Order: sequence, then C-alpha cells, then structure tokens
Amino acid sequence: MSLVTLNAGSSSLKVAVFSRDGGERRLSGHLDRREEGWRFTLRRQGGGEERRELGAAATRADALDAALEALGEAAGETVHAVSHRVVHGGVEFAAPVIIDDQVRARLKALIPLAPLHQPHNLAAVRAAETAFPGAVQVACFDTAFHHGHAFEAEAFAIPRRYFDAGVRRYGFHGLSYEYLTGALSGLAEPAPSRVVFAHLGAGASLCAVRDGRSVDTTMGFSALDGLPMATRCGQIDPGVLLHLIETEGLDAAALSELLYRESGLKGLSGLSGDMRVLEASHAAEAKQAIGYFIERCRRQIAALAAALQGLDALVFAGGMGENSPAIRADVCAGLAWLGVELDAGANAAARGAAARISTDASPVQVWMIPTDEEAVLARAAARLVAG
Repeated sequence: MSLVTLNAGSSSLKVAVFSRDGGERRLSGHLDRREEGWRFTLRRQGGGEERRELGAAATRADALDAALEALGEAAGETVHAVSHRVVHGGVEFAAPVIIDDQVRARLKALIPLAPLHQPHNLAAVRAAETAFPGAVQVACFDTAFHHGHAFEAEAFAIPRRYFDAGVRRYGFHGLSYEYLTGALSGLAEPAPSRVVFAHLGAGASLCAVRDGRSVDTTMGFSALDGLPMATRCGQIDPGVLLHLIETEGLDAAALSELLYRESGLKGLSGLSGDMRVLEASHAAEAKQAIGYFIERCRRQIAALAAALQGLDALVFAGGMGENSPAIRADVCAGLAWLGVELDAGANAAARGAAARISTDASPVQVWMIPTDEEAVLARAAARLVAG
C-alpha cells in the first residue's frame, strides 16, 4: 500500500508517491501549464521518466484527472491515504486533519482569505476522492507552523473585535518552513538558535524561527502581504487602496485582480513575473523590479532579525532561493552589517543539494537548502492515519 501527496499551487501541481509509513519516496510528478497545453511529468526514484501531454483545449480539471490517473497506474498498488497541502487553516486548524464533509465546509469558507490557492487545494481533494475512492483524505495546513505567535506578531492595530473575529496575521509557507527547520538542525553543528528562512519563489515570504518555533513571518492575513512576489503586491500602504477605490471606482473584485495577478514583479517590470525572464532582460524596468525585490528582502530580514534579537543563520529556499545565485548574493550584499559574509564560490556552485554558502569566518551562517513540502505532507499523513 502507498501514500500519495498532492501539492496544488496557483499555477501547478506537485505529486509524489511514498511508502505507507511516509518514509520512502517512490515517485515524483509535476503538472504544469505550457503554451501548447498541460504537461504531466512523472519520475521514478530509481530512474526513468514518462510524460503525458494534454492539448491546449484541456481544462485544469481535465489535466488534474489525467495526472491522478497516471499516478495511480504508476503506483501499481492500493493508495490508502492522500495528503493535501491546504494553504489556509484559519484560527481553527493548527494540525493535520482527516477531511470529512464538515472540515471541507470550513475550508471552503476560508477561500476569500486565499483566493489564488484554496480553490485549487479543494479541487485536488475532490479529484483525489474520485481517483482513489478508498483512500483517507488528509489536509495539512500552510498556516499551522505559525500558530502560537505572540499577540504583538498576530494583531493589526484596528479595533480588537476584528482580532477576536479572526482578522489577524496567520502566515503561510508553513510546510516549507517546517521542513527547512528540521533540515537545518541536521546540517548545522551546533544547530543555530535564531534563524531567518527565506522561501523565495513565485510566492515569497520570510520566517523568523527561534529554537525551532516560528516567531514572526512576513505574510499576514492573506498571502498578499510582505515581500513583492511574481504577481502579488506584497506590503502596501492601505491608503493606496482607499485612493484607488475613491478615484478609479475599483470594487473588491477589481482590487483582487490588481493585487493578486497584476502587481509584484509583473506589475513593476511590465514584462513578466518570472525572475528568470527579468534576470535575462536588459530593460531598465526589469532591473528596477529586481532591485525593488532585493531591497524589500533586505529590509524584512533585518526586521525579523530584530524580532529574534539577533541572527545566527539565514537560509534560502524556493525557486529563486534555490536556483539564483545572483539573488542570494545581492540580498546578502546588503546584510554585511548583520554579520553575513557570503562565500562567492560556494554560492555560485550551490545547486540541487543543501550547501553552506557563507565563509567559515562569517558570524551568521548562510545556507541554501532545497525545500521538500511533500516529505512533510507524507510524514504528517502517515502519523495521522496510523492513529
């Protein structure tokens, strides 16, 4: 018997098949949209790869169903549990849960807080129920790692009744930060106490961790806050939103479209939200967008170091954090005053596997660690189903 993990994002789907206990990864897959249509790529741990191409007319639902069918065939055995990444768990969900009708209804009610992700997470649950009808469906939450923050880190300075009603800073990318926290403790000797983790991808955030526990993070009530992202705005003066409502007549739907899909690197550059495209461009707007991103990373790292009252380690992960030595170097170049000393050669060579990229003399350790949300999903579901 095997365990399947589904990590449904706003623009892609990562899947994996693990042994029943969640310890052995047997298959990994990725579904993404290209100009010519959807493509599902499946890789076996021992080697070998297969692809399925779906035409441009295929919908996301069609692609998801086809991917799960291929996954089930490749697994070659009974799937006893499916573990899902669910972006928002609200105030209530602080640990993985088995999904039933009541849980599904509560997760659906959280869609307005994560409109780019939560609908896709729930669509993956529905598809998995059809593809693997006998399997237990498990939800693991991106917000759970951040439960337990101090009031000062959670609250907004608006009337207290809103905090009591759930309007507070939740934080996201928790599955990634949970994995990275464990991975760093196994790599660094001794394990650093005060760490800032930088999950830099199409969605980007930072997290301050003290002795293995989240203390603060840059994302807040929604996945819009904090760093600028591929198409999301990041931190913004709320007066700007009031101004747009008053002068341009934008309603909630128009604001949502603007802030979630037309802003960030895409909005600043006018070219693309993909950092790889911007790094390859000679356009002044591309360089400005990159510079803006770097500066906000530096400022937020410094702010989280203040929350930690010092900094022992900085860890890069995510698409940009793992694959762009230039981004890592530029961020660190503005943090020498914090004790960050990057090893240029180690940074340039760091790809694919965890590596320390700071000098031996650096007061602050700097690491690149590839994140693995699927491993966290598998272990959590195995523990829950085992009971």
